[in-house]
Amino acid sequence: MTHEEDAILLRVFCGESDQHQGRPVSEAIVLKARDLHLAGATVVRGIMGYGRHATPHRATLFRLGSDLPVIVELVDTEAKLHPLLAWLEENLPDGLATTERVGVLHHGGRPAAHEP
Repeated sequence: MTHEEDAILLRVFCGESDQHQGRPVSEAIVLKARDLHLAGATVVRGIMGYGRHATPHRATLFRLGSDLPVIVELVDTEAKLHPLLAWLEENLPDGLATTERVGVLHHGGRPAAHEP
């Protein structure tokens, strides 16, 4: 059986070399999301991009890492994402995040591991 519900897609943009308390920002976000029992998180590594300073970052055959762009994507209800947004504001004030309303389709299967 399939059913749809409304949710929020949160995308957090950062660089591979960005750090928070000694670990990559993307890792810190995923671990915080897990602590908050969010539905899930995915980290996507870009092959090229630029940010506020307009300096291109790209992966090449000879240089696979050069502060490549990273996007952390999370989907959950607005209420469940609110504590993470507050944490981001407090801990990563210089970052960029976007939100958008999405429809989530649930297909049959086993319950998520984080559910009691």
